[in-house]
Amino acid sequence: MAVLSNCKPERVFHYFEEICGIPHPSYHEEQISAYLVEFAKAHNLEYYQDEVYNVIMIKEASAGMENVEPLILQGHMDMVAEQEPDCKKDMLKEGLDIEVVDGYVTAKGTTLGGDDGVAVAMILAILEDEEIKHPRLEVIITVCEEVGMEGATALDVSMLKGRKLLNLDSEEEGHFLSGCAGGCRMDISYPFKKQQISGNLILVDVKDCTGGHSGAEIDKGRANASHIANRVLAAAVEVADINLVDYVGGTKDNAIPRSTSVKLVTSDEAVKAMEAEAKAILNEYAVTDPQMKIDIVNEGNASVAAVNTEDSKKIVQLILATPDGVQTMSHDIEGLVETSLNLGILNLNEDNITYACALRSSVATAMTSLMRRVEMIAKAFGCQVSVRGVYPAWEFKRNSDYRDELVKMYEDMTGNKAIIETMHAGVECGILANKLQGLEAVSIGPDMLDIHTPKERLSIASTERIYNFVRKVIETRK
Repeated sequence: MAVLSNCKPERVFHYFEEICGIPHPSYHEEQISAYLVEFAKAHNLEYYQDEVYNVIMIKEASAGMENVEPLILQGHMDMVAEQEPDCKKDMLKEGLDIEVVDGYVTAKGTTLGGDDGVAVAMILAILEDEEIKHPRLEVIITVCEEVGMEGATALDVSMLKGRKLLNLDSEEEGHFLSGCAGGCRMDISYPFKKQQISGNLILVDVKDCTGGHSGAEIDKGRANASHIANRVLAAAVEVADINLVDYVGGTKDNAIPRSTSVKLVTSDEAVKAMEAEAKAILNEYAVTDPQMKIDIVNEGNASVAAVNTEDSKKIVQLILATPDGVQTMSHDIEGLVETSLNLGILNLNEDNITYACALRSSVATAMTSLMRRVEMIAKAFGCQVSVRGVYPAWEFKRNSDYRDELVKMYEDMTGNKAIIETMHAGVECGILANKLQGLEAVSIGPDMLDIHTPKERLSIASTERIYNFVRKVIETRK
């Protein structure tokens, strides 16, 4: 028996459970894309699948609605694949172990992929339902949204006629998203040479940080495990030489790292300094990261290949100098983060250390300024810098009849006041608006909590309300 068989709407959760059974992390969407193509074929839909595995499906208008303006429904098929340290699941090959807990769908030990699997599930349920009266429906389901919106950037939209878009990639019911930040990824590489070093091998293990989405949760002040580890190392550098042996943290540039592990050779004096710094950090983050642990373990005397002393010190200084977190708040919209940076992935390799940062800003000039700042800092340390996955901000329109229509409909249906807002996290509406001149877009979605972490959960009741709302939007188009 299916785990979600008792959840309503039944067909939405039928498809969501099927999607959860198909591995679909970013850059590994071949299987889920093929699943969508098979769905289109089985339901006699016009479809397009491109070289990067984006899928577009078109369902022509039902009788009597042929002259109604087409409506575009949009979501993305990839998910952020994060898991607990003790979870042994291979998320590139295995489906998720989903369960229902207190009215929420969640996954055991891993992210759920409700962002944005629930959007895809709702769209499929709508497309299969022959009782829904509808205009021409144009469905866009992209790849690689979570790693810089690369799918939307590559997408050919020449077959689309609609200029009204309903994006289903938001995580707070009743919030009508009408603008978002632009962003990019910066990759930084510092070269070094290793040498054989003998001495006390010390493990610094930062774990169980709260983490979260580097856009939606960046304003929460949560600990970035890699920066926390580096603060501990900086305390050591102040009193003694260190030699880095290993340094690894984070798995996604757009997720705040929850764990980072460092191995180094150093003195007892440095260990005492690191322990004192760790104690201070735990007190500093007691509210935002109450579960965080910083273990400092002496693994005994060893002879190992390690980064030389000068480069080890420079690496610590480089990461300490690189900005992280909220940089500026919006002057136009109270409470909105304007510009931020997240150090997401860090790896010490054989001859270099690399780290990836996700930059976001709703102001193009502020984004350029932050990119310039990060590049200048990195190059001052002798690093190589590259930029990829650049996507534009989605500009907020103060006046939108389309948005006003949807807001009124939601308020009439639920009796709840809708909130019109912009957000710091990115959605693909800005890219699509650049491709489809005159496009009006709104982004909505059901309640989801702690996305991009293994604590991610999707509200069943909220999913039903949003699905019914989307159906009504479709059926009442004029």
